[in-house]
Amino acid sequence: MTYYYKLGRLPHKRHVQFRKDDGSLHHEELMGIHGFAGIQSILYHLHPPTRVRQIEVETTVALEYEEQEHLRHRHFDSAPVPEGGDPIRGRIPLMGNSDVVLSVVRPTETMDYWYRFAHGDEAIFIHEGTGVLESQFGTLRYRPGDYLVIPTGVMWRMIPDDDVSQRHLVVEAYGHIEPPKRYLNRYGQFLEHSPYCERDIRPPDDLVTHDETGEFEVHVKARDRVTRFVYDHHPLDVVGWDGHLWPFAFNIEDFEPITGRVHQPPPVHQTFDGPGFVICSFVPRLYDYHPQAIPAPYNHSNVDSDEVLYYVEGNFMSRKGINRGSFTMHPNGIPHGPHPGTYEGSIGKKGTEELAVMVDTFRPLRVTQQALAMEDAEYPYSWLGHEEAATV
Repeated sequence: MTYYYKLGRLPHKRHVQFRKDDGSLHHEELMGIHGFAGIQSILYHLHPPTRVRQIEVETTVALEYEEQEHLRHRHFDSAPVPEGGDPIRGRIPLMGNSDVVLSVVRPTETMDYWYRFAHGDEAIFIHEGTGVLESQFGTLRYRPGDYLVIPTGVMWRMIPDDDVSQRHLVVEAYGHIEPPKRYLNRYGQFLEHSPYCERDIRPPDDLVTHDETGEFEVHVKARDRVTRFVYDHHPLDVVGWDGHLWPFAFNIEDFEPITGRVHQPPPVHQTFDGPGFVICSFVPRLYDYHPQAIPAPYNHSNVDSDEVLYYVEGNFMSRKGINRGSFTMHPNGIPHGPHPGTYEGSIGKKGTEELAVMVDTFRPLRVTQQALAMEDAEYPYSWLGHEEAATV
C-alpha cells in the first residue's frame, strides 16, 4: 500500500472549481482501483484526458506457447538474449498464465510513445541499467536493483540513459501488485516486523507539466491487442495530483532479510502479493545459527504452486550450473530441492551474497516458444551424479 503523497498545485477541496490563470477550468481526473472502493489519486490536467484525435489497432497480442507441455524441472538461460528494441516492443515473454506473464527485455531505444496496460499492474525489476520512468505523476529515476511498480491506468514511458546496458525482468499482472497484508496494520501502515517500510518506497520526485500541441501517441494494451491513441496535446499535462495511487520504486537492497536459528521457509522473502502469485526477494543475509543448522533449503514439493527463480547476482548456494540471468522453473506436482553436495556443503557457512527474484504462481505456468530456445535440456537430470546423468 502506497502512502498519501502529492505533487504540484491543487485546489483546497476535491471536485471544486480549480481555475487556470486565464480563468478557464483545469480538468479533474480520478484514477482508482476496485471501482470507487480502492486506493485512488486525483489529477488536474490542462486539457481533458478524453480528447483523442485518432484511434487505431496497432497490433494484436497473443503468446505462442509450446505445443506439448511437459512436467519437469526447467532451466532457461536468458543471459545471451540480444539487446534491441524499446522497453515494450523489445520484451521477450518466457512464461505465463491467466494471472501473470514473465518477460525479459534488454532495451536500447527510448520509447517515442507512452504506454498503458489496462488489465493490471506491472513490476519491472531493473537487473542492469539506469534511466527515468516518466508518467503523468512525474519522473522517477531508476537504478539496478529497483522494482518499478506501475499501477494499471498509469501512462508511462522509460527513457534509458545513453550508453548504459539495460536488462529488465518484467512481471505483468492481471490484477494488482501490493505489499503482503501481513506486513500492514488495519490503517495501511507498515508494521514493525515488516522487512521494508514507507521510507524505502520512492515516489515520483519531479512533476513536469507540458502544454504542447502536435501529435502524441499513447499505446494501450487491452483485450489481447494494443490500440494506438493519438492526441493533439501532450498527454503529460498534469499540474498537480494527490492520493495513494502512483508508480513507485523499491530497491531490493532495502529489503531486510528475516533469519532464524533454523532454515526459514520462502514466505519470509515475500516482497509483493499479486493476483494468483507472489514476488520474493533473496538478498545477502546471515545463515541459520542453530549449532546443527543446515543452511541449504530442504527438499519440498510445490503442492499448489509453480516456483520461478531469476538469478541476479552471486552464487546461489543450493544450485549448480546456474548463471547470472538464468531462470529455473520448478512446477507443482514434483518435489525439488538442493543439488547434490550443496545440502551437506552448506553446513558451517555463515552467510551468502546471493541476489535473486522469485515468482511463485498458484496456477500452472505455460512456457513460450521463445523460452524453448533458451532451455537447458539436461537440467531435469541435474540431481543425479555426473556419471549417472551421462547415461540418461
